[in-house]
Amino acid sequence: MEFERIKQIPPYALGVVVAMMTEARKRGEDVINLGMGNPDLPTPPHIVAKMKEATDKPKNHRYSVSRGIPKLRMAICKWYQRNFGVELDWDSEAIATMGAKEGLSHLIYALTMPGDTVLVQNPTYPIHTYAAIIAGAQTIPIRSDSPEIFLEQLEEIARTGKGKILIFSFPSNPTTLAVELAFFERVVALAKQYQLLLVHDLAYADIVFDGYQAPSLLQAKGAKDVGVEIYSLSKGYSMPGWRVGFVVGNREMVTALTRIKSYLDYGMFAPIQIAATVALDGPQACVKEIVEIYRRRRDVLCDGLNGLGWAVEKPKATMFVWAKIPEHFASMGSLEFAKRLLTKGLVTVSPGIGFGPFGEGYVRFALVENEKRIRQAVRGIKKVMNL
Repeated sequence: MEFERIKQIPPYALGVVVAMMTEARKRGEDVINLGMGNPDLPTPPHIVAKMKEATDKPKNHRYSVSRGIPKLRMAICKWYQRNFGVELDWDSEAIATMGAKEGLSHLIYALTMPGDTVLVQNPTYPIHTYAAIIAGAQTIPIRSDSPEIFLEQLEEIARTGKGKILIFSFPSNPTTLAVELAFFERVVALAKQYQLLLVHDLAYADIVFDGYQAPSLLQAKGAKDVGVEIYSLSKGYSMPGWRVGFVVGNREMVTALTRIKSYLDYGMFAPIQIAATVALDGPQACVKEIVEIYRRRRDVLCDGLNGLGWAVEKPKATMFVWAKIPEHFASMGSLEFAKRLLTKGLVTVSPGIGFGPFGEGYVRFALVENEKRIRQAVRGIKKVMNL
């Protein structure tokens, strides 16, 4: 059988490395997995406790609400007000989603028609590109080596009239690139000038270091006229398997997603939504504790790599380190270099090519192992560097 839509989706580059890692572990090799950005920290106890309590109530076992229970949407809006000073109407400008990927994918499906053109930051988290492709849209990549290059390319492409939607994310996965509010203000101005819709993924709003504060797109004047923002509780609240996210902002775009979701699902299990409400409304010290753990891991990895002569910058945000392949290995390409780190150093990383063509020449480390294991990973990498 052949399915045309599936043929447009290539195998995930990290999948090759993961398959090799699985085989190595079957052989008894102790491979340290810094590839997939799968948070390893436990969900804070008070959130888990609320989930258990809500699960004991039979009334919560029925179908829920696809756009999220009212208390959760209210909590989302209060969270935005508290963190960014942004006012949102809980009933028309906020919708809960089953994680950021589901929200983004169905949003793009709702907003585009086959043949539409979507501008996508590159390198980027794969679903940013493939949500558009799966919906039948065409994509144009925009380099994001720096905020200046991104804005320059965005204006150049938008001026041609190409592009209905821009999908972007700062702080960025995989590059960890962070921006200031002035960047979003310029993007909003360009969107209004060239009739672009904006979809911003703020998945790493909480995971920030060294005094940096990640701004929200919606803080930019007029942003709600042209765009929405997506957030996930996976990172800051360490709830990856719970699949809780939300989309907020422009009410017409939120309404479009609400309409699509009303046909496709009945929402998250109600106890998950209740627990997510407690996460957003409750004590926030747990978020700071999670961030501090990632900061320490970042420092151990970056200091260790720099000590080996592999020059990497400490990121201001995210749970990743984006590293240019050392010059001696550059000709290998990111996938072959990732294979080398696995086979010779027993460390799994994500090859940059898996995040788009402009990711070639880099690898991404995910800070999902404890400090002891990261030090072990550095020792394994040292063996590769000395070959």
